[in-house]
Amino acid sequence: MSNSVEVGIRVLIVAADPLVRAGLAAALEDAPGMHVVAQLEPGPGLADEAALFAPDVVAWDLGWAMESPLDLPDLPAPIVLLLAEGHAPRDVWRSGLAGLISREADTDRLAAALQAAAQGWVLLDPVFVPQIAPGAPPDEALVEPLTEREMDVLQLLAEGLSNRAIAHHLGISEHTVKFHVNGILGKLDAQSRTEAAIRAAALGLVLI
Repeated sequence: MSNSVEVGIRVLIVAADPLVRAGLAAALEDAPGMHVVAQLEPGPGLADEAALFAPDVVAWDLGWAMESPLDLPDLPAPIVLLLAEGHAPRDVWRSGLAGLISREADTDRLAAALQAAAQGWVLLDPVFVPQIAPGAPPDEALVEPLTEREMDVLQLLAEGLSNRAIAHHLGISEHTVKFHVNGILGKLDAQSRTEAAIRAAALGLVLI
C-alpha cells in the first residue's frame, strides 16, 4: 500500500528488547489512528535507518536499564520516551523530547502522547511532573485564581500554540493574548511558557 493511501500516524518503534518492540507494535496497530511503520533497535546508524521509513513520530522504550547521560540521536521525527518510574525524568526531559510517559501507561495514553507529538504538541505524564518541576505550587497555592479567559489561553498555550494562533482560535487580539499570558505566568510563578504548562499540569489545570 502506498504512503498516499495509508491512514493514521506513522509510528516508528525503538527498543532494545525485541519482545518489547513486538508488544508495542501489536498494541499500537490496534489503536485507532496509529500505523506502525517499523521496529528498530537503538545503536549506530539508527538515524539513517529511521529516515528510510519517514515516521511522523517515534515511540522509544528505554527499558529498565537506562544509560546516563542519555544521548539520543537526531531522528527525523519527534520522540516520545517510555520511561520506567525508577529513573530520573528531569535529566531525560532536558533532551528535547516531544513526550515523556511512564512505561506503565496503557495503550490509550501512549497513543494520545504519540498523536500529540505528531501534531507538534508536548505531553508530560503527570506522574513525572513533581520530579521535573519540584517547585510547582500545591493545589491551593495559586497567587490568584485564573480567570475563565486565562484558563482558555492556558489550555491552548499548553498545547504549544503561539500567541498569534491563540488569538485566532479565541477571536481576540494578539496583544490581549500577550496580556493574558503575562498574567498566567505571574499567577503560576513561572518564568516561561513551558514552565507554566508544567506547573498547570501539576495543579490539574491542564493536561499536557
